[in-house]
Amino acid sequence: MKKYIGIASILLGIIVFTTILDPQFFSPYNIMNLFRWTGLFGILSIGVGFVIMTGGIDLSVGSIVGFLGALSVNLLVTRSWSIPAVIVFTIVFSMAIGLVQGLLVTKVKIQSFVVTLTGLFIYRGLSRFFTNDVTQGLGNDFAGLKFLVKGTFPADFFPNDSAPQFLKDWSLPMPFMIMLVIAIGLSVFLNRSIYGRYILALGRNEKAARFSGIDTDRMIVITYIISATCAGIGGFLFALDLNSVQPSTAGNMYELYAIAGCVVGGISLRGGVGNIAGVIIGVAIVRVLYNAINIVGIPNTLEYVVIGLVILIGVGADEVRKNYGIKKRMMRIRAEIKTPAAGRIA
Repeated sequence: MKKYIGIASILLGIIVFTTILDPQFFSPYNIMNLFRWTGLFGILSIGVGFVIMTGGIDLSVGSIVGFLGALSVNLLVTRSWSIPAVIVFTIVFSMAIGLVQGLLVTKVKIQSFVVTLTGLFIYRGLSRFFTNDVTQGLGNDFAGLKFLVKGTFPADFFPNDSAPQFLKDWSLPMPFMIMLVIAIGLSVFLNRSIYGRYILALGRNEKAARFSGIDTDRMIVITYIISATCAGIGGFLFALDLNSVQPSTAGNMYELYAIAGCVVGGISLRGGVGNIAGVIIGVAIVRVLYNAINIVGIPNTLEYVVIGLVILIGVGADEVRKNYGIKKRMMRIRAEIKTPAAGRIA
């Protein structure tokens, strides 16, 4: 709990510091924009977080976002599929991708880094192939569907646009609300179900978890399914938000943003440690930093430098915390060993 309070304090400090530099940072438009992007990237980070908790990694997230985003728009516009059919297809196809990747890691015993790295190239190539590398656009159609990314809660749920101006200014964007629904559901799975305990246990020590009777392969496959499904949902929402998808670039580098949100949010890259609330705060920190870069006037070319430093600091802090914990336990063990010996000598 102290760790997550510390992460939240960092977020608050960045917000206060940036607001002091430029009061427009805390304008309703900018805050709503931050919530929207936190929601979109938060969905990706939550999914990746489950894989990282097992000690694995998923580098294919950005390409899945581009692939499913382009494919869903293509099915809607070019092939005239119904909206429910496209939504179901996107979710089921995403789950199939996660299943294949999970089986390659658990049954074929290929390292997760290799499996998802090859997936990064394969899904990007398939996206360009199926769409003939042509930009997929929604135009002015599908206004109701675009409510999933353009709407706000609760202001847009008032009849006849009767919401007070205060609510219109400070309502939460729908992507953030969708992320909260996903986060709550997966938090219950992680923290209130035995399977969530299994995931954390195998992340700490896979062999010990297997010897204790846990079907570790099944749990690992489930985490890859969760990650790919979140990426597919995110890809669909990103396509709606941007109103078009360029198959060759959509979702490019998004896996790094997702991993950065996890690392900053307290998920250890060694596995076994993680909390979804921390991931959401971590994603918010990354998005606030990105927003602060633009507001303060730092060149956009330094964006990846900031993201790289965020990941480095997050991993470094986790390593320092781990070493401090080990040193503290060793000192306690030594004290317990010496105390009885002193008693016997007396």
